[in-house]
Amino acid sequence: MSGKIVIKLGGSLITDKRTENTVNREAVDRVAEAIAEIVNLGYSVILVHGAGSFGHILAKKWSIDDGANPVISVKQREAIAQIRTNMIELCSILIKSLEEYGITCRSFPPSEWATGTGKTFEGDISIFAKGTGFVPVTFGDVVDINDSREFGILSGDDIMLRLANEIEGVSHVIFLIGDAPGIMDRPPGREGSILLERWSPSDEVDSEHNEEIDVTGGIRLKMERAGEIAQNVDDVWIIDGRSPSRILELLNSGKTVGTKIMES
Repeated sequence: MSGKIVIKLGGSLITDKRTENTVNREAVDRVAEAIAEIVNLGYSVILVHGAGSFGHILAKKWSIDDGANPVISVKQREAIAQIRTNMIELCSILIKSLEEYGITCRSFPPSEWATGTGKTFEGDISIFAKGTGFVPVTFGDVVDINDSREFGILSGDDIMLRLANEIEGVSHVIFLIGDAPGIMDRPPGREGSILLERWSPSDEVDSEHNEEIDVTGGIRLKMERAGEIAQNVDDVWIIDGRSPSRILELLNSGKTVGTKIMES
């Protein structure tokens, strides 16, 4: 088998988003094992992961996504340094787990190669296509902005969009989430919610975004970016990352439990 797969590990999957700097090691190890199997099948994999409790809590506390505030700028700068350190730590934990399954990785922190936020951020995405023999890993991060805001948060979902659209040969784009089997017709904790096996941007869904914790748009941003990616990539899915073997099922049979994202 061969092909190029871009996978996003949601912050709610690999961390406890409500407790600062808390890793869900069981989830990390399950995902690492599945990714190792995918690589061993001959697929090229690019990994992006969310921040979860390693970034969102501090970013929310000090309004990092709003840019520089002269009143609290010193505290903001301290928070930025801590968030970047935290994100490198989280990435290292993921990479260590992958290496235990024999997978060589290389980390690309966005603060070192990207500027600006949103889907039009600047940065050389081709660095993720140049390497051979390793899995490139990047993540949502605080990056510099070349205007009065000075800094902001670059979401991993925005990175996913550019990776999928600009790197040649991407066959599958998969978003792994941590609280549902895929896109639900209403918030997953609500009684009677059901899985949508297919979804397109023209379909209305009662989604939920926890603004008290998440500073990058939550499931709504994932859905929006996944819908844009589906215009260029045939297999775009949102899947329950608590059962990462579903990726292997998808690769082997062309279908699995989850939501396939369709063109609008």
